[in-house]
Amino acid sequence: MRGAPAIAVSGVLGVAVELRARAGELRAAGPAGAAAEARRLLQRVVTSRPTAVNLSEGCARMAAAADAAAAAAGASADGVVEAAVACAEGMLAEDLADNRRIGAHGAPALVAAARQRGRGGGLRVLTHCNTGALATAGYGTALGCVRELWGAGDLERAFCTETRPYGQGARLTAYELVTEGIPGTLIADSAAAGLMQSGGLDAVVVGADRIANNGDVANKVGTLPLALAAKQFGVPFFVAATSTTVDFGMPRGVGSIPIEERSGIELTHSRAGERLVVEGIATWNPAFDVTPGALITGIITELGVLLPGPGGDYDLDAAVRARGGRVGAIMKAEGVAAETRGGQQGAQEATGGAKALDLDGAASYIAARPELAALLGASKEDWSVKEVGDGNINFVFIVEGPAGALVLKQALPYVRCVGEAWPLSAERARFEAAALRAERLCCPSHVPEVMLYDHGAAVIVMQFLAPPHIVLRKGLVAGESYPLLAEHVSDFLAETLFKTSALYLSAPEYRAEVAKYSQNSDMCALTEQVVFTDPYGEAEHNRWTSPQLDGDVKELWRDAEAKVAVSQLKLKFLTSAQALLHGDLHTGSLMVTPKTTWAIDPEFAFYGPIGFDIGAFLANLFLCYFASAGLPGERSSQRDWLLDTAVEVWDGFSRKFAELWRSHMFLPDKFPPGGNVPNHTEALCTRALFGTFASKGPDSFECLQDAVISGLFLDSIGFAGAKMIRRIVGIAHVEDLDSIPDADVRANCERKALRFGRELLVNAKSFQGRVMGRGSDMSLVVAAARKAFAG
Repeated sequence: MRGAPAIAVSGVLGVAVELRARAGELRAAGPAGAAAEARRLLQRVVTSRPTAVNLSEGCARMAAAADAAAAAAGASADGVVEAAVACAEGMLAEDLADNRRIGAHGAPALVAAARQRGRGGGLRVLTHCNTGALATAGYGTALGCVRELWGAGDLERAFCTETRPYGQGARLTAYELVTEGIPGTLIADSAAAGLMQSGGLDAVVVGADRIANNGDVANKVGTLPLALAAKQFGVPFFVAATSTTVDFGMPRGVGSIPIEERSGIELTHSRAGERLVVEGIATWNPAFDVTPGALITGIITELGVLLPGPGGDYDLDAAVRARGGRVGAIMKAEGVAAETRGGQQGAQEATGGAKALDLDGAASYIAARPELAALLGASKEDWSVKEVGDGNINFVFIVEGPAGALVLKQALPYVRCVGEAWPLSAERARFEAAALRAERLCCPSHVPEVMLYDHGAAVIVMQFLAPPHIVLRKGLVAGESYPLLAEHVSDFLAETLFKTSALYLSAPEYRAEVAKYSQNSDMCALTEQVVFTDPYGEAEHNRWTSPQLDGDVKELWRDAEAKVAVSQLKLKFLTSAQALLHGDLHTGSLMVTPKTTWAIDPEFAFYGPIGFDIGAFLANLFLCYFASAGLPGERSSQRDWLLDTAVEVWDGFSRKFAELWRSHMFLPDKFPPGGNVPNHTEALCTRALFGTFASKGPDSFECLQDAVISGLFLDSIGFAGAKMIRRIVGIAHVEDLDSIPDADVRANCERKALRFGRELLVNAKSFQGRVMGRGSDMSLVVAAARKAFAG
């Protein structure tokens, strides 16, 4: 076999065939013996091709599936075999799907790179070796990008090198191009530099057998001179490979990646066996070379296009984890993928949905993963487990041992508080894990670390926030105030919302991220229903304090202005993909102490309007403010703090967002005439728009900021109103109000909150005093809240 992905898939499928053929013999060895034999066979396979990391990663993943099946309650040798087989078959299907995603991400990246060089029309693209359907489970990686370009009408011609000495390009890539009807030209390896020099190429895209964490790439010998020539002549040079090709435990590749050497006969003889050179000459025939990451424009993966940092260096571990990649932090040194199809539920998880974990199941899940169990210390019998979910959507367990604790969160295919009558894709766990990793990359001080994401079981294992951390809502209901909350929340909002927006990301990166999170459609549909639709008419799951609020609810259902306003917000929610949102940023989604704040639970993550996240948090502050009249104790000082926090969150966000934008923006005093504009801002703010301060005026950039941030303020106020209304009339309420025992008192608090929410929803523009919070627009909102509370 040849081609790193095909090597990996055929390797694990070969072991699967062997295990199933010997299933009868393995029954006598029991589950532990079957798992041990699987590991022995897999290790033997790994030694056959040492350069490509895909094979070792795939074998490690299959071994983990076998071990987990052997450790499960009621384990059997047959169960171990079938778990290993299911894992191998899953990798086959996964590689094909990943190849298609690579093509979908890579084609627009190649087009964008060519357009930046002023190239119009179809592209002329060169590839090396063979990276098509014959080298993978199907479709291809680098050649898959070429296929996508051709299908989209963006390819003029594909060039393929012979790929001496074994001729994979001449024998295989040329065959695939002709078979697919793609216009292709075969050239000698040594002709590629001349083709670039003549202006006959727009881009190069090659595959990879192993990629180090710093972006150094081992690929078929001849790749390095192509990259050097591309650098010399300004031709974009891309690498296309699945994220499993990255060896996260290898900091750098040059001098570290083992290079397979092949027989010198490939140099001295034809494939028919005819000697081509004089006898007695020595040979050196490495199968691969290593291209430094500094020569690579971008690395195209199924997760998107990974680009170097500002200094030109790659940090692929951080980049892959930020995009929801499969490698968990504590497993990366061994190169073992965390997103295993194995585990307690075995093959059922990969095909039919996960089995719900209970307290013992959560402990067993951790115990079956030694790298996680080691963080807790001792053994399962010494651990304590409690379920701490809020009961609305997911199950959340804290598993604690003598050495530490972990949080295990499981998403099942329904809304927990309703049951199977309200189906909901368990895929939300995938998006939550991806969002947590992305947000942590943006704002590590306020986002916990994800240790593992298991797709088959829909499980996330993450950092435990030890006492005295408490859910913010519970602290507020108890009458507490948190002096650093506004500073921390405004940090989180500004950092995550700016750094995932098109103001910061390159256009290809931004489009890829929008496309990825657009698949979280079930959670978006849930928001669209419970926030923007159900509260404004009769709906099955609506509830309110009845009969006290019956009249108020009927009035809302007849309120044409409210329906128009919420429909406009729903349209914005559906169509305005400004940044990656947490999606449900309420006071139940923050863990706090007087000195720390952590954002959790972004299972609703998607690309949407920035004001939605801001408005959600503000709404919860206001709900607590109105609820305080019915909660025990003297709360006047807490009420003042809640309103001050609302002002400080908006002012802090708007100031920090503007500062981040300015620091990453094209500014004439930072970039002299004729200098290059940073790629990530060039599409929005070019010299053509802003020129210099002297020619365009010193306020041109500030005017743009004011216009954008003023719009974010209006959105935030409107969304805050909609979120307040839904928490009083819709399916899911807040503990702040629900914990008021006297129904009449509770209804009075809710009525005031409902009317204030309606005011924010319908009349957001009336609160827009001075833009960007410089005199604090939010002070007008706070004044209205005080008036509504007094009334």
